[in-house]
Formats: sequence, C-alpha cells, structure tokens
Amino acid sequence: MVMLPNEFTEKMKKMLGDEYETFLASYDEPRKFGLRVNTLKISVEEFVRLAPFHLTRIPWTSNGFYYEKEDDPARHPFYYAGLYYLQEPSAMTPASVLPVTPGEYVLDLCAAPGGKATELGAKLQGRGLLVANDISASRAKALLKNLEVFGVKNAFVTNAVPARLAEQFPEAFDKILVDAPCSGEGMFRKDIANAKAWSLEKVKECAKIQRDITQQAVKMLRPGGWMLYSTCTFSLEENEGTIAELLVRCPEMELVEIPWQEGFVSGNATDLCPELEKCVRIFPHKMGGEGHFLALLKKKGECCGMHSRTGLRGKRASREEERALLEFMQDVRMDWSLEQTEVRGGQAYFLPEPPQIQGGIPFLRNGLYLGEIRRGRFEPSQSLAMALERSSSGETGVFGTACSTGYASCIDFHYEDERVRRYLCGETVEVDDCHPARKKGWQLVCVNGYPLGWGKLVNGTLKNKYHQGWRMT
Repeated sequence: MVMLPNEFTEKMKKMLGDEYETFLASYDEPRKFGLRVNTLKISVEEFVRLAPFHLTRIPWTSNGFYYEKEDDPARHPFYYAGLYYLQEPSAMTPASVLPVTPGEYVLDLCAAPGGKATELGAKLQGRGLLVANDISASRAKALLKNLEVFGVKNAFVTNAVPARLAEQFPEAFDKILVDAPCSGEGMFRKDIANAKAWSLEKVKECAKIQRDITQQAVKMLRPGGWMLYSTCTFSLEENEGTIAELLVRCPEMELVEIPWQEGFVSGNATDLCPELEKCVRIFPHKMGGEGHFLALLKKKGECCGMHSRTGLRGKRASREEERALLEFMQDVRMDWSLEQTEVRGGQAYFLPEPPQIQGGIPFLRNGLYLGEIRRGRFEPSQSLAMALERSSSGETGVFGTACSTGYASCIDFHYEDERVRRYLCGETVEVDDCHPARKKGWQLVCVNGYPLGWGKLVNGTLKNKYHQGWRMT
C-alpha cells in the first residue's frame, strides 16, 4: 500500500464519500501500463498486426493500448523507430479530447516531456504549426527529442514563460493545450515521490501558478478557438477552482461538453458555477488508469481570418551550400523546397510554415533540422531520418534487403535481426548480404521498413551514424 499523506486522505474522504474505501483499495492494485500509437508513421491496424506485444485497447482513445510489463516495449526497436509513445493511460485523454485538425496553429503550453505534444503533432499530419513550450530548459531538450523521434516536422520548440509567449502570439492559435504543473495527486500510485513531496502548501502554490498560466493562454487563443485544461491531480482548488476563476476573469471563455466515456465522472459544480459539471474527472477506481482532470473551453466569437505569417527570415544558403543540399536531397522523398530552407552556422533547417516571430523568445528548434554542411558536403541529421516516411510499396521486414522508403538507398532489417540492436548501440555492422541501390555512401537504416537513422556503407560494412545521445544502453 502506498503511504498516503493524512491531509490528502481526509480531503478525498470528503470528496468521494461512500466511494472512498473503493478508491483507497485501488492503490493495492497493480498499475496499468500504456502505449500510444504514432499515427503520423503507422496506422493503428498495421501496428496491431506488426507489434509482438500483448495489447488490449484503451477504450477512451482510438490509438491507445494497455500492454503487459513483460513486453518491455521501451527496449524494442519499434520504440526507437518512433512507432509509439509510452504513456500512462489516463494521461492520453487530454490530447485525444482536444479537436485538432491538420493545418491549424496549435500550442502546447506546458509540453515537456512530450507525451501530449507528440499526439498533437501526429494529429496535424505535418500541416500547420505546433508550438511546444516548456519553461525548463532541460525538460525542453527532452521534449525536442521526443518530437524528433516521432517525426514531427512542423514544430517550433520554445523555452519561455507564458507571459512572454503571450506578448509574441496574441490570438495566434486555433487550439491550446494547458496540461498544467500540479500537485500530482493522481500519480501517487505511479510515483511514490509525488506522495512524499505533497503538502497543502504545494496545492495552494500550484493553484496560483495554474491561474496565471490559464489566463495567459486565453490571450493567445483566437476567437472561436478551443482550449483544453488538464491536470493529474484530484484537488478542487487546482481543478474546478482554477476553471471557476478563469470564467470570472475571462468572460469570453465558456465550458464545452466533453464526449463521454464509461468511467468518466462529472466535475464538482457549485451554486455560483453550475457549468463546472461539464468538466471530467478520472479516478483509478473508475477507469484503468491513474487520475486526471479535464476541462474543455471555447473562446466566444468567430475566427477573424488567416494567420499572421510575418516573422524573421533566416540566412539563405550560399551557392556552395545550395549545391551540397540539392545533391543530397535529390534522393530524399519528402515535400521539401530550397526556398523554405534556411542555413544558420552551416546547419540547414526546413521551415514548412513561414518563419514565425522569434524576437525575444528563447527557442530550441524552428522547423526540421536537416543536417550540417561541412566543407561543401552535406551530413544528414538524425531528425531528418526520423521524419522520412515508410513507402507503401516494396517489401519490408526482410532480413538484409533493400527497402523503399523516404531515401533512395536504404538497408532494412527485421526487428528480430540482432544487427538492429547492435546498430542502436552504436556498433559497426556487417551487411555483406544486403543489396542496396548504391554500393557505398549514405544509407537509411530501417527496421521493418521504418527509419531508425543513418549509416555509411563502405565495402559491405555499415559505419554507424546513429545519434550518440539516442543510443541503446
């Protein structure tokens, strides 16, 4: 049994009444493990056919599955190929509820480590813009990696406080997700450290932060836009209390009904704010997950036209840099153009959307990092490899055969081939039995047709170019 703080249990007794004992008993049950399929790279149906895991569908999200602990999906090559994200089942709900469509401008305001941002990026399908922000520089780096593994090309990863973003992006976004920092009461079973760090003072401190964040988010939402507020806590102060204050301070916002799922519990309405019943609570004794709170809101008014597309233009490539880029990219099957590429310090970036306003905003990445131009030669990046798509034509998953993907020359391994793990560990790999389109040079290394990274082929030996910081240990 998780040792729960006394003040917390007293609060939950008042909240749950007769259900409290059932809620408490849920802490003796084993926690559920979940993964969410990356629909930017693979369909749910194809993943179910391909993955060697014990999968059971999570009922409240179309691409979520429970798996068994012994499956160990974090060590599988498909994880390194970005085919799924490991995520606590109830935490999949916010991004699945926010109705994002391709082409929209979307903000994930508290995005690290990227569980929800990666799903928003998948929903955009490479069109529009995803601004993924976190105030912690170290956490923002983890966020960037997860977006790159997922193959999200249209992300602007920032590291700024919400007020600073609001100055640069007034009424700029169609959809905003605010998965706010909270006291973490819903994660006590998953992480005992949350229970040890909990206090009533922390609850009050978090509520104050949440109220500032949500009001800044409203400033960045377009008229007619949607905002999803969520936490992984049960606290009334942090949940209904934050939303009630937001509705008072921002009368242009209104609560919207969330599509109902079995196990959802309505929010705690008050006489002053009966609309709070439109919020949703997830309890571990009601659903197969931990704990979450969700509130879906809409900004009154109509969309006022096209997005502003002004911003800072980066440095265009020199003639020598253009030649190196074009020579390599002619073998890349991707919607790419030189006009949408900028070069900074020899590093090339592809901007699917026109450059965004960046003045005064610290950021880690704008667009897709293509690679580095050194002495007139182009060296492709790990993020470019992950952004390339699996072709629908050609055989995949055949031991050591050439495959048809987003790059003209590739080497494809079945996930059971021991060379896949050796490659992911950074080792040189012998590939004499492979017959790629070219006998030497850059190769896109794949597992069952899905890109993992780069290698350089020399006389039947694949020199490893897999990103050092991503290697399997």
